[in-house]
Amino acid sequence: MEAFNKKRIMVVVAHPDDEILGCGSTMNRLIQENNCVIRVVILGEGITSRSETRDPDKWKAELEIHRKNINSAQKIIGFEKVEIYDFPDNRFDSVALLDIVKVVEKEINDFKPEIVFTHFKDDLNVDHQLTYRAVITACRPGTNSVNTIFCFETPSATDWNPGVAFIPNMYVKISDKNLKAKQKAMDCYEFEKRDYPHPRSLKALQSLAEKRGVECGVEYSEAFILVRSIVEKK
Repeated sequence: MEAFNKKRIMVVVAHPDDEILGCGSTMNRLIQENNCVIRVVILGEGITSRSETRDPDKWKAELEIHRKNINSAQKIIGFEKVEIYDFPDNRFDSVALLDIVKVVEKEINDFKPEIVFTHFKDDLNVDHQLTYRAVITACRPGTNSVNTIFCFETPSATDWNPGVAFIPNMYVKISDKNLKAKQKAMDCYEFEKRDYPHPRSLKALQSLAEKRGVECGVEYSEAFILVRSIVEKK
């Protein structure tokens, strides 16, 4: 984990709770043990797709609760800042991809991260797919500070796309404390958490951490795909 020491890391996600589901324990460990500075960018509002037509005013109270839930989860995990946008939930494909790219570019230029974590390109959720495309586009080599990109799995999105496999090539060992921080942060999301055996249940999150741990010979782990890493000789 020395390669992560004191790095500036950005986590770019489609919806509130994705940052916790995808890499909550890893963020907690990197902040506590590696002195990383982490900023989360949440692109979508995460609620309005629950109506037949998009009407943010109808969901105004829920959106305000969502914001409070985001801040509560942030405090538990410990990342230094979260930027929240309001792209339409589960309707990112109704927005020009360039508009999403421009937001990601703005955040990268402002924060200057060395490492970015984001969604897996083949998730079932269309917003996840387009978030990945926006990140890859915004992180074109030689145009910014980013030298490493990782994808994470999102329970109830990555695992629900038939015939698609998330095959990790990088594992982060996490402690029981890191796992509990993830579970506690996920428990903040009033509209997103579910009861077991749903993949977003607290018990299922522990089961996934155990499964990924078994794959790499530790008790608990979060798993990732390394998309690109540029190693520069100094």
